[in-house]
Amino acid sequence: MFELNQVAARTYYIQSPAKIGLFRLSERDVCLIDSGNDKDAGRKVRQLLDANGWRLTAIYNTHANADHIGGNRYLQAQTGCRIYAPGIDCAITRSPILEPAFLYGGFPCRDLRHKFLLAQESDARELTPAALPEGFEILPLPGHFFDMVGFRTPDDVVFLADCLSSRETLEKYQIGFLYDVASYLKTLEAVKSMQAAVFVPSHAAACTQIAPLAQLNIDKVLEIAERIVALCREPLCFEEILQRLFTAYALTMNFEQYVLVGSTVRSYLAWLRDAGRLDFLFDGGRMLWRSV
Repeated sequence: MFELNQVAARTYYIQSPAKIGLFRLSERDVCLIDSGNDKDAGRKVRQLLDANGWRLTAIYNTHANADHIGGNRYLQAQTGCRIYAPGIDCAITRSPILEPAFLYGGFPCRDLRHKFLLAQESDARELTPAALPEGFEILPLPGHFFDMVGFRTPDDVVFLADCLSSRETLEKYQIGFLYDVASYLKTLEAVKSMQAAVFVPSHAAACTQIAPLAQLNIDKVLEIAERIVALCREPLCFEEILQRLFTAYALTMNFEQYVLVGSTVRSYLAWLRDAGRLDFLFDGGRMLWRSV
């Protein structure tokens, strides 16, 4: 873990729970794409930088999930580097309590205020094309999170953030976190047609052909949607839908999974409602979802 892998002349990634990109701006200066999940990750990245005689000038965050911005504060304090994050995710990077509050739908209790959902705040600036190193390209990848982006480096290496999961992850967790299902499917269709020298997803192996994995992720989303529609042939409240999905996919319920999968299921319900495939009614003080 935290090994440095070179994938092109000046482009690397650091193997970690969520891959961290590294690009050499010069013989001495480097920038990062994301920063890992916590202070310890930041410390390991700093040790790697020091071992190579590199100076960190900037961190470009793909989105504001805690496992991608958790090393920001430590690295910024140690190096004085600038931090950039896109759109709404910039506000969350500056005020990370917004992530568990959004997931829970209210003030998050202590059980949700931990490093996996709540990063330390960092002084982030809005990501714009002008903030990028020469030759970098921003790739909008909405769907998984609010304004998530990826990056194409001058070496034609594409960092895809969390827009797709490996086959192993899909088989283990089944229902991956999503904010906007419609945007996510559009993103995956766009990714399917991308060409690059190398693709580096955060949670899947680096590869040269991304279309098969993108299609696998599309198929999983559509499978989950069909299962929800089938469940709702009988009017069900949200908690009943969630319970039956956990049972169907043999998932283990805990507080963290409740908010992550629960938020995702609400996003599926919203998407299916907007698509005219689900309706709702109120009965006996409960909101029930039903197939159309």
